Amino acid sequence: MTTNIETRRRKLDTKNQDPPEDHDGAHLPGSGCDRVCVAHIHSEASDGHAQSCLQQTNASYTPKNQQRTCSFGDEIREENPCKTTISAENEVEAQKLANNYKFGFRKWKSHVTERPFEYRSDIVKELYSELNVIKPYSVSAGSLFTCGNVLYVFLFGWWISLVYVFVGVLMFLTVFGIPYGNLCWRLSCYFLWPFGKSIAKASVSVPVYSVKILQGDSTRAAQENGKPSSPLLLPTPVEETIEEPTGSPQDHHYWWRLRTYAWLFVGYPLLVVTHSVVCLISWLLVFTIPVAKMSAKTLHTILLMPPEHIDISHARGAQENEGQVILCCYHAVNLYYYKYTVDGINVFAVNLLPLVIVSLVIGYVDKTNQFASSEVKFATAISSIIPLSYYIGMGIASISAQSNFAVGAVVNATFGSITELTFYITALLRGHHQGNKCLQEIVKAALTGTLLGCILFIPGICMIIGGLRHREQRFNSRSAGVSSSLLFISIGGVFAPTLFSKAYGNLVCEDCTNSTGTNSSGSFMCKNCHYDLSENNYSLFHSHIEPLVYTISVLLPISYIIGLIFTLKTHSHIYDIHVGDGTGHLGASVHWSRWRALLILIIATVLMSACADLTTEHIQPILNSSSVSQYFIGVTLLAMIPEIPEIVNGVQFALQNQISLSFEVGSCIAVQVCMIQIPILVLFNVFYDVGFVLIFSDLHLWASIFSVIVVNYSFMDGKSDYFQGTALVVVYLILLAMYFFAPSPAGC
Repeated sequence: MTTNIETRRRKLDTKNQDPPEDHDGAHLPGSGCDRVCVAHIHSEASDGHAQSCLQQTNASYTPKNQQRTCSFGDEIREENPCKTTISAENEVEAQKLANNYKFGFRKWKSHVTERPFEYRSDIVKELYSELNVIKPYSVSAGSLFTCGNVLYVFLFGWWISLVYVFVGVLMFLTVFGIPYGNLCWRLSCYFLWPFGKSIAKASVSVPVYSVKILQGDSTRAAQENGKPSSPLLLPTPVEETIEEPTGSPQDHHYWWRLRTYAWLFVGYPLLVVTHSVVCLISWLLVFTIPVAKMSAKTLHTILLMPPEHIDISHARGAQENEGQVILCCYHAVNLYYYKYTVDGINVFAVNLLPLVIVSLVIGYVDKTNQFASSEVKFATAISSIIPLSYYIGMGIASISAQSNFAVGAVVNATFGSITELTFYITALLRGHHQGNKCLQEIVKAALTGTLLGCILFIPGICMIIGGLRHREQRFNSRSAGVSSSLLFISIGGVFAPTLFSKAYGNLVCEDCTNSTGTNSSGSFMCKNCHYDLSENNYSLFHSHIEPLVYTISVLLPISYIIGLIFTLKTHSHIYDIHVGDGTGHLGASVHWSRWRALLILIIATVLMSACADLTTEHIQPILNSSSVSQYFIGVTLLAMIPEIPEIVNGVQFALQNQISLSFEVGSCIAVQVCMIQIPILVLFNVFYDVGFVLIFSDLHLWASIFSVIVVNYSFMDGKSDYFQGTALVVVYLILLAMYFFAPSPAGC
């Protein structure tokens, strides 16, 4: 009886729930997400309401627990907290979620499988259209005079039209190319304002001939009998007109005409350059990709057709020839093109990839800074980290989705922190070879800046954006509690040597002056006071602080492993990965195979190392010439630019009402910094002494501790809104202001 009730409840929940949004921002029809709580699909906390949730077994992705109904009564609230249900479209995506979305690993938002085109929304289908569909008048009327179309005229339309006029004049001068000159004149008018107009393949004039067909068989019968037929007895002839079909055999004469070669050698090259420039600019602007499609279609199709086959008319007048329409554009700008992907890769990552090549070329070829300054090389190198981080994330997600948990865990743990570790180790090596201790302080500032950004900024900005769209969002406080606990352990472990040095270190002050001018009495004013932890205080550092650092570097990874076991094994019910039923496309077509993903992962890692080397090589002129504190450069540029893909992931989760995953994005990065990256740096320093000492300045210490306290206080009630997010972001900006006005580290 209980099983039947639970089955009915599952069916009702599946029918009543809203379809989850897909990665394109569209609702997936029929893909039900397991609504564990009646109040909300992704949250379970409630203020004093006796709601109920259902824990169910779901293939290999749901914890193997017995089915039971749990309520929010006081006696079992703590023992059986509700779980966060995450919906997957197919088995491959479910495997990715199981390997990546649970605690301990970074959350990669991008889909690794190809969505069937028929299941996408009309908005997304519009992005991938070939611009050859004539819309009904009721849809297109009154919507052509938009800001985007007017912007097209100012950016592209006027000068493209002038180029066509110029090419048309050239073709008239050749005499042979007069038909192409007329075509250029018509296209100049078209490209000045192409919206609502269509270019179709015209029906060419073909020979028309008449055939007289005699009705009846009397003539033939008479001739067969050998009798002459009288004209009065002949059947009445009926004239039937026969036309050659469109696309007649005379099309092959296109390549035998002199005017064709006059066009290909005189007019077409200029238009190739023009449309290529338009394609490049409009593609890089992303939101003007329809202009790029329009130029590409013109270049490889329209301009290579015979001019008499091209018909330019208003879209409404060309509906009868809709099957022959080649180009029909209504809008030059579409704001939804930020969702556009190429082979599963976001268009922004595709556009930023040439920046990597540019940064490597100018960085390693122009050694003397003749063509580019150090500031330009630094900016291009650090910006190149953004697309490379995206490709590394896509590679990790693709391999995890097609592998078991052990392989996914190894790949995630190995390459999950490769972006930051590459920069840190490169900076420490360069600082050691140059004898520059300033780079070590920059690394510590970047570590602290990553912690502050992941603890405060990422959750804060996700709360703001998610709260503006969904008013109030709820999340699994138990899951957030696990992250918060490990965050406390992480911060306490990382800054324990610093606190120890404050308690037992010797305070050394330099530049002490007597304010009264006497040597025996009077007050002294000292500057550059610090705790002596170097060779001058050998006993304290090598006998006490250094063993403490090694002990903590062992305990932190052990705590991380225990956290993984807790959330992935013993308490895996905190997350429930649910493969939607009835979607009609449970089969998956992956964008990247495992070997392709592994190859891209290795190449991106190598390029990341090169870009990190260029960043550290050209950062010193920035530090020397800048009036801003070097602490500020470390906690902002070097810390947050590599995390931009993670920020985008968190914002997308928040927009889809998955605020708990947005919090996990920041928490997992912060925990990995403390429990994986810093122990690896300590271990690296053991085998290759680069002078890395796990002692942070007071500003780093108190800023990090204060941030953890603030964010844990915000997570207590299991609810978030834009006001709480604003508070976290304001606290983050206040800390950045402190770093901005702080003096640079000693010796820098």
